[in-house]
Amino acid sequence: MVSHGLSDPVIRQRRMPGVRALVVLSALALVAGVASTGAASATATARHRAAAVVSHKGSFLACEVTDTGGINDRSFNASAWKGLEDAKVVDPSMRIQYLSSTSASDYEPNIKTFIGLHCGIIITVGFLMGTDTENAAKAHPHQDFAIVDYSYSPPIKNIDSLLYDTNQDAFLGGFLAAAMSTTGYVGTFGGEDIPTVTIYMDGWVAGVRYFDKVDHKHVVALGWTPKKNRPKGSFDGTGTFTNSFTNQAAGRTDASALIQRGADVIFPVAGSVGLGAAAGVKAYGHGVTMEWVDTDGCVSVPSDCSIFLTSVTKGIVKSVENAALSAVHGKFHGGNYFGTLKNGGVALSPYHKFAKVIPKALQNGLNQIKSMVEAGTISIDPDSYPAS
Repeated sequence: MVSHGLSDPVIRQRRMPGVRALVVLSALALVAGVASTGAASATATARHRAAAVVSHKGSFLACEVTDTGGINDRSFNASAWKGLEDAKVVDPSMRIQYLSSTSASDYEPNIKTFIGLHCGIIITVGFLMGTDTENAAKAHPHQDFAIVDYSYSPPIKNIDSLLYDTNQDAFLGGFLAAAMSTTGYVGTFGGEDIPTVTIYMDGWVAGVRYFDKVDHKHVVALGWTPKKNRPKGSFDGTGTFTNSFTNQAAGRTDASALIQRGADVIFPVAGSVGLGAAAGVKAYGHGVTMEWVDTDGCVSVPSDCSIFLTSVTKGIVKSVENAALSAVHGKFHGGNYFGTLKNGGVALSPYHKFAKVIPKALQNGLNQIKSMVEAGTISIDPDSYPAS
């Protein structure tokens, strides 16, 4: 793992949380005209899917192949399964089944098993299954697939690709983290160095830097340094990674390391590894908080809700539900779907226990920024703002 940030000892200067954000509302007007350079959403046209009318009368099997985090990862695998469960509520005649992958070598045989079981649709979960899903789809052109966190260019007719512009809501999360920091340091780390992880980290760092711009402060984002002058659509950089979505001990180690360097808001982008980060935050004690990823952490990990400022989420549940229902009702179509702030495919979760702690001025400011991101009048590219 590569760690980035200041090498000198950190002086933890305390101030009232969120106080600096009180000047944000007036500052926003000065930067509302910034041209949008959001990488993923600039070239993607979002597709809205309405749930099909229930008409299926036979038996239909919808299947999920999980990534290595497993079905109970409190993150993207669990969200995809919840999407199938919700689809079954809409159409009770549907049957659902999953196979867990414990390593990348399980992807291909698990997909083949479900093809052999004649699943009506096979949902694969995660960027790392992109190639195996493509190979299976091309070998079985009449088999319907959907994949979470991957897209194809050109689109593949029998794969419904579900991707999410999570740099948009991560931008809001980064801004919130910077505004609530009392030390001037916040930190993030990832599970693996792949685009669906670094897009979160990228938007989050951009949000921190944008806060610095509008509030004239110097909050340092540790754990991820976006590469300068990258091609459009790239989320390359250097940072801290556990190289796992299951190693909770590594998550606790990385979170604790960031805290020791001064970070008082932690954003792990690592699935169930985030549970280890939460343990590290709670072990440190008062004054350090977290933001959860993919799902609303206060719903998926209610025991840790007291430390979650918010969660940076993506609409896996609804998009998987819609993909399954479209297949069961004979209305399946492949292509690339992109969830955005505007179409509700990505969002910050409610603030839950921090609703009365986060200043109203800051909450209003975040709503304004959200509108600006939706309108494309603000950049969510960290290269648009100087790093502190």
